[in-house]
Amino acid sequence: MVRVIGFLVGLGFVGVLAYSLIFGAIAFATEEEGGPTAYDYHEYAMDVSFPSDGPLGHFDRQQLQRGFQVFREVCAACHSLEYVAFRNLADLGFTEAEVDAIADQWPIQVPTVDENTGEDTTRNAVAADHFPLVYANEVAGRAANNNAYPPDLSLMTKARGEGAAYLYSLLVGYQDPPADLPEELQPGVGLYYNPYFPNLNLAMPTPLFPDQVTYADGTEATVEQMAYDVTAFLIWTAEPTMEERKATGWAVLIFLIFLTTLAFLAYKNIWRDQKH
Repeated sequence: MVRVIGFLVGLGFVGVLAYSLIFGAIAFATEEEGGPTAYDYHEYAMDVSFPSDGPLGHFDRQQLQRGFQVFREVCAACHSLEYVAFRNLADLGFTEAEVDAIADQWPIQVPTVDENTGEDTTRNAVAADHFPLVYANEVAGRAANNNAYPPDLSLMTKARGEGAAYLYSLLVGYQDPPADLPEELQPGVGLYYNPYFPNLNLAMPTPLFPDQVTYADGTEATVEQMAYDVTAFLIWTAEPTMEERKATGWAVLIFLIFLTTLAFLAYKNIWRDQKH
């Protein structure tokens, strides 16, 4: 009797699944095609390469210094670098005196406590400090930016699926909406059209304009050049030890090749006269 009941229950489940499958397929086949969505206008990141790409990639220190200049003069007003310390800038080729001056002149001061009164106060940054946060908290950040919170950029090139290429494409991708863009996808008040952004419209206005900065090495400050440089800088902030990691990887690989060759030669020398 138990087997019969179990068989009937199982048969019932099979019937329900078959019903769902058949009518689901019919509904899908007869469903009218909807209107265009943001996905239809979204563009994938441009094909762009950086000196740090690939197993032999390395950082171009001069480019990183230019990228830091773009960050300092353009991006730092809204975006933080929470996981980077001023002293790390020495890795870009800045001298100790230059690092100290950058920290001391940074426009955002570091929160601290007055030793005499115990009250909260602020002070100029020193080389050992991390870059101070632009906003005290997310609520303050949203209040200052039309309810859009500017993300921290320390790990941004690692946090996005298309990495550095996405960030570069976003910076140079601002444009007027296409003529056939449906009204429901049009940028609203305080939003700007960018096909490289997943939902097409973002709250950050166009950040880069030609000759917005003056490079000390004489490089022409086009939008593409500034975007390329600051993206390279943010590749470094996301993985400042990349060169050491690659060097270690090559050393390990060479060692393993040598060890494998040595083991093979030892095997041939010991077992060459042995019969199977």
